[in-house]
Order: sequence, then structure tokens, then C-alpha cells
Amino acid sequence: MPAISVRPKHTAARSKGKTRYKTQDICELFDISKATLFRWEREGLISSVGRDWRNWRLYSEKNVLEIKAIMRGRSTRR
Repeated sequence: MPAISVRPKHTAARSKGKTRYKTQDICELFDISKATLFRWEREGLISSVGRDWRNWRLYSEKNVLEIKAIMRGRSTRR
């Protein structure tokens, strides 16, 4: 599996030096649907997703690493 670059098309939000990614950024980065992303979150595979003032999800670098691990696991099961 090729290395996945963590550079979304959209501008990622920065808060106190920490990069945060919107749901759309994560979905485009990993080529997954919002439903899949939210299911993984519900199942506890992605931990403590942050929220902004509108209550929209903001994913951290830690979350990106968790999603990469999930994607690696999916590719080895096929």
C-alpha cells in the first residue's frame, strides 16, 4: 500500500499549534464515506474526536494515525 500523504485539499484548522481536519478532508484523504468514518467512530476505532463551536467533528493527527491503522488492517484482510 502506498504511503498516504496527510495533506488535505482543504485548509485544515489550526488550534494552539495542533492541526485539525474536517470530516470532508478525512473522507477525501482516505477515500471513504462519511457513514464509514462515523461508524468507525461509533465502534470506538477512532478515539476522542474533537468538536468545533458548531459541534462539527474535527479530527486530530492522532485520529489520522488511527484511521491509517484501520485502513492497513482492511487491506491485509482482503
